[in-house]
Amino acid sequence: MDKYKILFVCLGNICRSPAAEGIMKEFVYKEKLQNKIEVDSAGTSGWHNGELPDKRMRAHGAKRGYNFNSLSRKFTQNDFDKFDIILAMDDSNYGNIMRLSLDLESQGKVFRMVDFLQKLKHDHIPDPYYSGAEGFELVLDLLEDACEGLLEHIKSRIK
Repeated sequence: MDKYKILFVCLGNICRSPAAEGIMKEFVYKEKLQNKIEVDSAGTSGWHNGELPDKRMRAHGAKRGYNFNSLSRKFTQNDFDKFDIILAMDDSNYGNIMRLSLDLESQGKVFRMVDFLQKLKHDHIPDPYYSGAEGFELVLDLLEDACEGLLEHIKSRIK
């Protein structure tokens, strides 16, 4: 079986989606599933192509033991063919992704990240870009919770 491929998507691919990517990679590593699961991230805009994640997000992630070091890239229609599941951070991202989908199979791969929250309740993963430290910490709390739920969801499909 090929690897199960996960794509996290936000607007600029410099805060939320690379954080989700880094968190999920760590969870996959701890579960020893690197040979079965592949993780990536993208943004619906191309504003930050080739850039590292926001330095504030990297600093907050590092305090929790994460390494957010992926380079930003834009989400494309080809991503529907490359990934098994695509996770949008908010409704705007979700709508932008769905507008690029060509068929029901592609649409069926797209979910909201909050669909996988287990303990916390929130209707979207907020963009911390214009917020202070508490905004980045909230996003990390939400992403850790949702990544745990997502990993449980995926484990039932790959074993």
